[in-house]
Amino acid sequence: MSERPVDLEILRYDPDKDEEPAFQTYRVPCQEDWVVLDAVNYVKDVLDRTLSYRWSCHMAVCGSCGMMINGEPMLSCKAFLRDLPDRIRIEPLANFPIERDLVVVMDDFMDKLASVRPYLILREEKTVEDGVHLQTPAQLNKFKQYTLCINCTLCYAACPQYAHDEHFAGPAALALAHRYNLDSRDVGRGGCEDVVASNAGIWECSFVGACSEVAQRLPALEDALAGSTFGAGLGEIAEAAHLTSLDPIDDVRGSTEYRRDAALTLVRRTLDELAAGT
Repeated sequence: MSERPVDLEILRYDPDKDEEPAFQTYRVPCQEDWVVLDAVNYVKDVLDRTLSYRWSCHMAVCGSCGMMINGEPMLSCKAFLRDLPDRIRIEPLANFPIERDLVVVMDDFMDKLASVRPYLILREEKTVEDGVHLQTPAQLNKFKQYTLCINCTLCYAACPQYAHDEHFAGPAALALAHRYNLDSRDVGRGGCEDVVASNAGIWECSFVGACSEVAQRLPALEDALAGSTFGAGLGEIAEAAHLTSLDPIDDVRGSTEYRRDAALTLVRRTLDELAAGT
């Protein structure tokens, strides 16, 4: 199999001795069928044992090998070298603090996931003898696509709003809340509503769709943000809240308390209607 020399410009940073990150270039003899992760593994195994990065499955399931590849957030196990030039710049995911080299600090992301209470809150607990909580195929299909997220955080690296405001809950957390709000077995929507319907929740989303473009297992991520979690849709909520547009971020930020209260009232009412099956 033919080889092609590829220069990898990798951002390096050791907090114990470096004042700031800097690029280091490695020339790698790459096989035709390699992905970027294979080339990075070659650097680690052959050229520089000090390089730090995350990876696990090498099959786009674990979500741990996300990197900025030529400025775009990608899973390095899916980025084929044959689709890339002979010089590739590799950086840690954008919008996250750097822990070391290509490893980023995930604490904020994990806290945001936890804030929407991402687990089933049942109307009543059942023992094993009582049996399982039954669900029809139609009820399952309402939320099944939103269970496919692998928490790769590419959507946070691509999100301009998260880059602008670290308090924004972010795409994955909001989509996760949507998943449980659509689950017929779950009655805990009131617990996550304080996050989803807050200024740091859905109102901060500018709906540019960057998250959907990079989402690996959740191509409908943008739909989750603008979907039926909020009943009749964001357009109706915007009308009730007297907002002329949800697209400009400042429209939402600058809205009056009256408008926000009106919108929250509609959110709660339409969620009640959804829960009642109307």
